[in-house]
Amino acid sequence: MKRAMLLAPLMAVMMATGAAAEPTPITVHVISKDAKFIGSSMGGVRVTLSDADTGEQLAEGRTAGATGDTAHIMEAAHKRGAPLSEGGAAKFEASIDIDEPTLVRVTAFGPLGQRQSANEVSATQWVLPGKGITGGDGWLLEMPGFNVDVLAPPAHVKLKGLPQTINLHANVTMMCGCPIAPGDLWDADSYEIAALVYRDGELLGEKPLAFAGSASQFTTDLTVDEPGVYEVAVYARDKGNGNTGLDKVTFVVSPQ
Repeated sequence: MKRAMLLAPLMAVMMATGAAAEPTPITVHVISKDAKFIGSSMGGVRVTLSDADTGEQLAEGRTAGATGDTAHIMEAAHKRGAPLSEGGAAKFEASIDIDEPTLVRVTAFGPLGQRQSANEVSATQWVLPGKGITGGDGWLLEMPGFNVDVLAPPAHVKLKGLPQTINLHANVTMMCGCPIAPGDLWDADSYEIAALVYRDGELLGEKPLAFAGSASQFTTDLTVDEPGVYEVAVYARDKGNGNTGLDKVTFVVSPQ
């Protein structure tokens, strides 16, 4: 009886104060769809860990490191449970303090070095206090898209006189920065790289871009014979899996 009387206040204190939060490590990798890891060479990916129920932010940072081992990721046969992230593959590491099983949301946005092509992906998973997600590839997210960067013409350039022939030039890579060229591992011949041309909001047509002779460089000439505000959306699309990326540029053409 005396023991029960002594334990009762202690239990009351424990119930009032709650369990202590435990540091819980989490490692996040972000891999480009059909390519390698997105890391420092592309400015990394912003990673946010939050409580999925309350929205409370638990940790934030960006992936850093290399894109990983090309042969291991893209060419080797992979057994169940074998990690892809060997060879210093980019990652974000954090330790979150939780005191109960928590449904954690991870959100990844990037690549930060090509914000015009950046995408966002997220996922949720239960995390237990002190029992982190670090083994194998940790928490692995796949980022769809291509980095498409229109290099010419410059945005909002004003051109006078008709007709006008405008050189359209774009740099196109995988989201990890991996280069694209005919016959290479990331084969330009398996992708659609083209431009959708609009004048004053009306679609005029679509024109393919040709490989310009250097990795990831694609070009075509656009001839316009009417004045107006033009918008050109250059896209890259994998014909095999639908993976798509896009960038836009505008220019203005006046008759005089």
